[in-house]
Amino acid sequence: MPSQNNSGVPVIHAPDGVGYRLMELPPELLEALESSTTPELRLESSATSAVLKLGTQSWALRQKNTSNALILLKAGNVAAASVQIPQPGLQVVSTIHDTIELIPEPSNKPATTAKGKWHERFAKGR
Repeated sequence: MPSQNNSGVPVIHAPDGVGYRLMELPPELLEALESSTTPELRLESSATSAVLKLGTQSWALRQKNTSNALILLKAGNVAAASVQIPQPGLQVVSTIHDTIELIPEPSNKPATTAKGKWHERFAKGR
């Protein structure tokens, strides 16, 4: 059997110092952002959170922690620790533990207090 020198893809941890947050966009907001006309987005404050507004639609921004870290990778030439010659590999740009959730909000009511899933299950059993 011929021997193979397959050392895999080198991955180095080289964060760029930028704080990244991922945000899941509601379909109507995504459609507005992808349209040929530029939408007017406004970010306003409320008693409990920031509110993103597009026309008459509003979404409260909530930070959600995740138990599974999300890792942002960037392809490029990296120098592995054992080899000084740069070769194609991956660079870890950032590790994300928090995401931003957009919660639809009636424009005439203040934002509701966020409760986690545990609180919702606990309240149902009382």
